[in-house]
Amino acid sequence: MKNDNINHAEAAAAFLQDREQARWHDSAIWWVRQKRDAQARQLPEWEQLRALAQQIKAHTLSRLDEYLTEFQANAEQNGVTVHWAADADEHNRIVHGILAAGGVKKLVKSKSMLTEECGLNPYLEQRGIEVIDTDLGERIVQLRHEPPSHIVMPAIHLKKEQISELFHKELGTEAGNNDPTYLTHAARANLREHFLSAGAGLTGVNFAIAETGGVVVCTNEGNADLGTALPPIHIASMGLEKIIPKQVHLGVFTRLLARSAIGSPITTYTSHFQQARPGGEMHIVIVDNGRSDILGSDDFSQSLRCIRCGACMNTCPVYRRSTGHSYSYIIPGPIGSTLGPSRDIRKHGSMAFACTTCGSCSNVCPVKINLHEQLILQRKRAFDAGTLKPVKKMGLLAMRFLTQHPSLMDTGGKLMRKVVPILPQALTQHSAWSRPGRDLPQMPAQSFKEMWQARQKDKP
Repeated sequence: MKNDNINHAEAAAAFLQDREQARWHDSAIWWVRQKRDAQARQLPEWEQLRALAQQIKAHTLSRLDEYLTEFQANAEQNGVTVHWAADADEHNRIVHGILAAGGVKKLVKSKSMLTEECGLNPYLEQRGIEVIDTDLGERIVQLRHEPPSHIVMPAIHLKKEQISELFHKELGTEAGNNDPTYLTHAARANLREHFLSAGAGLTGVNFAIAETGGVVVCTNEGNADLGTALPPIHIASMGLEKIIPKQVHLGVFTRLLARSAIGSPITTYTSHFQQARPGGEMHIVIVDNGRSDILGSDDFSQSLRCIRCGACMNTCPVYRRSTGHSYSYIIPGPIGSTLGPSRDIRKHGSMAFACTTCGSCSNVCPVKINLHEQLILQRKRAFDAGTLKPVKKMGLLAMRFLTQHPSLMDTGGKLMRKVVPILPQALTQHSAWSRPGRDLPQMPAQSFKEMWQARQKDKP
């Protein structure tokens, strides 16, 4: 589980000590963003798809109780057992109860950020159940005993040399063999033994369809399919916001999801589950865990539209240069920086400041969430909750005073333009803004206001 005590600025500074690793992480994530852009350009209707997805999600959230009730009725008609969990603890107790009733000692699990959010793995392991993450990236970070750093690419913060070292230690692979194909085959051989010996499989849910009572799981490795086809018990953990009204709506989201997430036209596997395999059981656990509170917020309810594509992370200049491990909430990046503070502003308030307010996250979001605007509002909540350090709070109060007094702001600006150019040498040892690698900006001769007034005078 994530450490709630992480301060983003401090954790990011620690990561940036390794400049080579930071540059590599930035370029690797940006490459995925560029792939996303290339895919979006190939669809003339891309913006119409985004608008339609936004409308479907907004409509669904406005009638969430109706669609969840319809989904439960149709799922139970298909022979599926539906459970409701108010919070993370209840979710974990339900899952453990299902496994205990079936005598399960080993669970194979495909990617599920909800189970990361709920802390399911340590909960089950403390009760004698072996949990094997079967997504390759999730398996890597599980073996390293660390949380995922990205919701789609959990091990993107690691280089192949680090993975080779890990696999040599944990799986007995050849020392120094960094070939990705070799390492993938070694992981696959190891995981197949677990698939064959597991008593149950757990998946997340990308989309739940009210009309059919079925769930849809999107993967690129086929691990969710093996985890549900081989063991007799299938458990699907689902956040209540994953519902969509009808089967016909699914195509809108599948066209957006993979393109936004990894720059591919579609995921390799888009698997539909509506009932248990012959002779088996299927359970769906629908989890609230604070989502109802977010739904009731006029400022932040839009965040529940999220389809967990990770596009906002891939474009965010702060995330790319600080990694997901610098965020205190299990979901990092812009979407996590509003979801985390919505859950607990005191624990996750620093995440709201991990933002340049450039708006790029909102521009790429496939369901058009106003992420950068939400982060500004979360900053206000963090300020009001008293989570800021005294120096930062005083600075913000001083800035507020200045912006409320234009003449004083003008005078302060003139003074800064004269003083700042002579500061770097004197403040190199004392100012975060003038330390090596972070140069102070060149000061303009005029303020924007002065330039604007001069241009107005030149107009006829």
